[in-house]
This record gives sequence, structure tokens and C-alpha cells, in this order.
Amino acid sequence: MVHGNLNHISSNSVPVLFLGTILYFFYPNIANRIFLQCYFFTNILVWFFGRNFLHIGASGLIYALAFFLISIGFFEGKFRTLIISIAVLAVYGSLVYTVFDFNQAVSWESHLFGALVGVTSAYSIKKYGHLA
Repeated sequence: MVHGNLNHISSNSVPVLFLGTILYFFYPNIANRIFLQCYFFTNILVWFFGRNFLHIGASGLIYALAFFLISIGFFEGKFRTLIISIAVLAVYGSLVYTVFDFNQAVSWESHLFGALVGVTSAYSIKKYGHLA
């Protein structure tokens, strides 16, 4: 992935590491599938439906992972998954407000499609019973 500068890389790296760690620690049986799904589907949607703009960074992946971790607890409804969801929501809850921030200088498409992929991934995991 291409990033604008060192600050952009660090502001994307910390959330990816944090959310990825939570994903792989608490959901090891589905972590690879979810991570790759979030990465590829978000970027494919941006590629097909994003405006003619330089979409750089990993914010789509960050939104997808965060929204997956938040959504899975509410879809699953079990104590452990709800606690994980609430913890992620407490740390990254502001992402919910910035999904619809249509700032023309930012790849808002990555944010929006990442959130949709994350919620859809959580729903499909719950619906088809693959959560370990």
C-alpha cells in the first residue's frame, strides 16, 4: 500500500496492528479469512465504485476490521463477543461518525466500503455459523 508520508503510515499501522491482534487472538479459526476478506473486498469495491481519486493508505482495512469486531458481538450476542465489541467501540467508536464524512480530500469511499464489508463479514459469519 502507498501512504502519503511517515505520519500517514504510523496512523494506519497502529490501528491495523491493534485490530489485527484482537482478531487473531480472539477469533483464530476465522482470522485469516476475515482479514483477507476485509482487505480484498474493500479494495475491490473502491476500485470499481470509488471516484477518480488517488486512494492511498490502509483506512479501508481499518474500518473493515473495526466494524467486523464491533458488529460480530452484536450479531452473536454472547458475553465474550459483546465485551470485545464494546472494547473496540470504546477505542474506535469515532469511526462510526466518520464513515459518512464525505471530505473530498480523503478517500471516504475506503471508509464507507470498509465499514460495509466489516458488517457484512460479521453477519455472514453469524448466519452461516463459522464463528469459533
